[in-house]
Amino acid sequence: MRSILCAVTEIEIKPTRYGGSVARKLIAELMADLTERYGGSDATPIEAVEFDPPDGGFFVAYLDGSPVGCGGWRSWAGSEEIAEIKRVYASATVRGKGVGRAIMTALEADARSHGRVRAILETGTAQPEAMAMYQAIGYQLIANFGHYRDEPGCRSFGRDL
Repeated sequence: MRSILCAVTEIEIKPTRYGGSVARKLIAELMADLTERYGGSDATPIEAVEFDPPDGGFFVAYLDGSPVGCGGWRSWAGSEEIAEIKRVYASATVRGKGVGRAIMTALEADARSHGRVRAILETGTAQPEAMAMYQAIGYQLIANFGHYRDEPGCRSFGRDL
């Protein structure tokens, strides 16, 4: 009889400031990824304070103690009911390991705890793995909104929390 050893890894999600050093490093990785996919990074106007509670939140995902992903939410257009999900990112080395889903779960729970009843987000066709994940966790296509609403590759999603 053979023994099989499996390494169990735990994804830990921790709140942080959008402008914190770990968050900035992961956002820089995200921007590099977007530049590779689209030829430029995300130009959506963002202020770090938009991700401060109670009108937002920002989180970092750790796998085996190393930061491997991030994501945040902010109030959409000042709404106390709608959260806009932004900057969801999982390092290429951990994609497919549940990091994105764990981040989304944390974002939704935090937004819900601050009274939000709906979440919306925008992504693009050059990110098929992101679109697949969003749909797998219950997001549906909605009318485009936000900074890239008129871009042909923009895809917007939403779901009730």
